[in-house]
Amino acid sequence: MDFNIVNEIKLSYSRKGNSEKLISCSLDAVDVFRQYFDLEEIDYRESFFALYLNQANKVLGIKKISESGISSTIVDVRIIMQAALLCNATAIILAHNHPSGNLKPSAEDLKITQSIKSASEFLNIKLLDHCILTSTDYLSFADEGHLCWVLFV
Repeated sequence: MDFNIVNEIKLSYSRKGNSEKLISCSLDAVDVFRQYFDLEEIDYRESFFALYLNQANKVLGIKKISESGISSTIVDVRIIMQAALLCNATAIILAHNHPSGNLKPSAEDLKITQSIKSASEFLNIKLLDHCILTSTDYLSFADEGHLCWVLFV
């Protein structure tokens, strides 16, 4: 039998298409996120997405991080950062929904945002915003002053 000494790891990133969508404000990001949230379940189950941007704030890609229950979803910071590194992102915008319709960030929302911000700062990637969506409205952490990055220059 021939055994490898270590397993080879292969990671890939593909830009299918040539999206040149520019994000210049929180509403631009929310418009992109709304295309990926299941609108039939936005008031039923919580989902969490990350949008990855290049230096010019053009969209590189979007990734669903998790989908779970009625009042919470598990977010692994490492998965968010792995995708950011894989696509050479220089900025990230996060979004999740509140099926309750309440736009107020929970203590858990603030805590996970801080964890992601700390990880992104370590990797020199800007966390520009974290948006909470409902079927009819949204809240931007950056617009509300919960993040200290200058959102869009």
